[in-house]
Amino acid sequence: MSLMCRFRLAPLFFALFIPLMAWAIDLQPNDIVAPPPDKNLITISYFNTENSTLYKNGSVGTVPPARLYTNPVIDTQSAILRGARTYTLGELPAVSYIQLPYGTVRPAGSLGGLSSDTGIGDLTIATAIWPYADKVNRTYVGIAGYLISPTGSYSSQRAFNLSENRFRTDLQIGFQTSIANSIDGMVAVDTMWFGGNSQCAAACGTATNASLLQKPLTTTQLGPIWRINQTFTVGASYFYVAGGATTINSRYLNNVVNTQRFLLSSQAHTPIGRISLQYGRDMEIKNGFIQTRVLALRLMKDF
Repeated sequence: MSLMCRFRLAPLFFALFIPLMAWAIDLQPNDIVAPPPDKNLITISYFNTENSTLYKNGSVGTVPPARLYTNPVIDTQSAILRGARTYTLGELPAVSYIQLPYGTVRPAGSLGGLSSDTGIGDLTIATAIWPYADKVNRTYVGIAGYLISPTGSYSSQRAFNLSENRFRTDLQIGFQTSIANSIDGMVAVDTMWFGGNSQCAAACGTATNASLLQKPLTTTQLGPIWRINQTFTVGASYFYVAGGATTINSRYLNNVVNTQRFLLSSQAHTPIGRISLQYGRDMEIKNGFIQTRVLALRLMKDF
């Protein structure tokens, strides 16, 4: 019997550590602004995240064997390629995109004995429309839908995988408006629904495949956006994430996500495209491995 099957690996591994998708729906400054039609856009992104201390019900917690949680480190790096097309749907601005990540998730520290995973992540398809777009007054309402399919690398005998081995859908609505001469305010809310994973073993703390279900997860994000000049834009976002409790083989785990975090963003419009840099981390967490760093670098080019 392998090391991962001899002890109970916390279901928090699977339910609360989502290495790639957790940042795919976070909005950048002016993502709620309706785009002009008939544009093709290519975006190349690099993400680096680190998670550490395990929390249970708001306190530092352990799951047998305790030695695994004395200094846990989970490092995730990924490159994401996204292709998008803007158009009009009826008379409404719209955009659709498809994206595919490639990356590595590597447990380290006291988790260093567990297996890493490298390969392709889950494919995302998304479409957004703007039922209201007033460019004169800088006021926009956008609605987006996402479908994430389990196309990535996955093994039931690994506690950490690039794929979640389940379908996910998400519905997001965002609002942005002018609040000063060069400052806008934005707020967005999205809810993610999860399909089942009937092949959850190591991540669910079982020696054989178990059935994992998860309740919907809702994220609220809001903050200001400051356009410094024609080239530079900065923004700050506060996030509140709630829900997402899991059930394994009909056993409810009472591991509700209740996380607060922040994200700082900067953008530069250059001749080679729009360059974006984001940095953030968790401020407070109830269940799961706290995220101590997320760093995102993007280059978007339209043609």
